Amino acid sequence: FYFRNKHRPFLLFVSLLHVHTPLITTEKFQGRSRHGLYGDNVEEMDWMVGKWLLDVIDKEGLKNTTFIYFASDHGGSLEAHRGNAQLGGWNGIYKGGKGMGGWEGGIRVPGIVRWPGVLPAGTVINELTSLMDIFPTVVHLAGGSVPQDRVIDGHTLLPLLQGTVQHSGHEFMFHYCGVFLHAVRWHQKDSGTVWKAHYATPVFQPETSGACFQRGICPCFGDGVAHHDPPLLFNLSQDPSEENPLSADTEPL
Repeated sequence: FYFRNKHRPFLLFVSLLHVHTPLITTEKFQGRSRHGLYGDNVEEMDWMVGKWLLDVIDKEGLKNTTFIYFASDHGGSLEAHRGNAQLGGWNGIYKGGKGMGGWEGGIRVPGIVRWPGVLPAGTVINELTSLMDIFPTVVHLAGGSVPQDRVIDGHTLLPLLQGTVQHSGHEFMFHYCGVFLHAVRWHQKDSGTVWKAHYATPVFQPETSGACFQRGICPCFGDGVAHHDPPLLFNLSQDPSEENPLSADTEPL
């Protein structure tokens, strides 16, 4: 692909099977990680991205002219386990994981960008963007313009990455589990506070586990989901782990 297209603009979209069940890992990487098959999968994915993509781009002299964006479509899956050992993903301070609708651990993932000829290295941007932003970003890079006859949910990432704007263009973000709306976040522009309301949350099994081990994956509807009226409300700016739901008593606003 690189050899055929290196002298003209190209778009390469790579959607890896890693890290996803069934955890298919080649022999070379089986047993490499202390975290079971899930860890082996992560290590193989890391090797593939480095060897097949980044190294080749560098070797072909395309490093400074190629915009690379690496992200995941959801947070780490937590339910993989052997006996009492949890061998799934790890989402840091964030509650929940893959398939959980609105919890931060299921939707908040790193976006890693590389474009040495244009973007400075080592920059950290703590603004929430969306995978829907890829489309308008690519259109922008190609010198085109997005359709004007409909609402486009994404925003080009370039101004944020280049520092010409300080905040994401997303004031509201809607978080679905399948076709069911589970949560909505609001970035309050005047104060900079990020609020999130949960209308439905998965019922963890066991209750304090933070995952759905007994089901294998959390459902989006039915008896495996709790509905909240009024919704659970969190101030993510102060409580990113979503531990303390607010009430009229604790938050007059």
